[in-house]
Amino acid sequence: MRITFVIPSLNERDGIARTLDLVPRATLEEKGHAVDVIVVDGDSKDGTPDVARAAGATVINEKRLGYGRAYKTGFQAATGDVIVTGDADGSYPLEDAIPLLEMLETKGLDFITSNRYAQMHPGAMSGMHRVGNWALNVTSRALFGIRIHDTQSGMWVFRRRVLDLLPYGRFSDKMPFSEELKIRAFQHPKIKAAEVDGRYLPRTGEKKLSSWRDGYRNLRHLFRLRFQRTPPAA
Repeated sequence: MRITFVIPSLNERDGIARTLDLVPRATLEEKGHAVDVIVVDGDSKDGTPDVARAAGATVINEKRLGYGRAYKTGFQAATGDVIVTGDADGSYPLEDAIPLLEMLETKGLDFITSNRYAQMHPGAMSGMHRVGNWALNVTSRALFGIRIHDTQSGMWVFRRRVLDLLPYGRFSDKMPFSEELKIRAFQHPKIKAAEVDGRYLPRTGEKKLSSWRDGYRNLRHLFRLRFQRTPPAA
């Protein structure tokens, strides 16, 4: 089986080194899997692409900014039978992909997302960020009836067929891409999706998210998804 790690980055020179060091390439290859890593970089100015290439990743420069845009580009380039995602700041321990990949096979799942709150390390998330995420999680469950405790998690493991079943190219180019991907995966009758306990570590480097701006954008997008047949990009 071929496994592709897709990681979006923007000025994460220190974080990308730690992130790529956590990719369990050797262990997966010992198990007979082929592994490749794609870093989709948003035109970083701090040397992030050079660090990623030195660590053995394929770097795609994507000048169209946006978290969702980076993933769309990365998914289009990915050749793996299974895709694993995570942020470039080292907050998602990518070595945890090993048990998630095993779970994908043993339980016959198509899509797995991690719940960061299950094992969140001290300092990994600010109080304001926790409140905003809580509001988004409650709203998602109320509007869509899905049992997800962490709609904003950025670590997913899923089969490539999921991309053929979801119109992800029409999803938001920005942060709401993450919540929409989960909502659509859990709602789809042909996708067997699950949320499992995961770990979340303090990030390396400077925070990029704006709690108020991104939180409002994500909340607004949830209502668009629920009440508009074809939601505009957030």
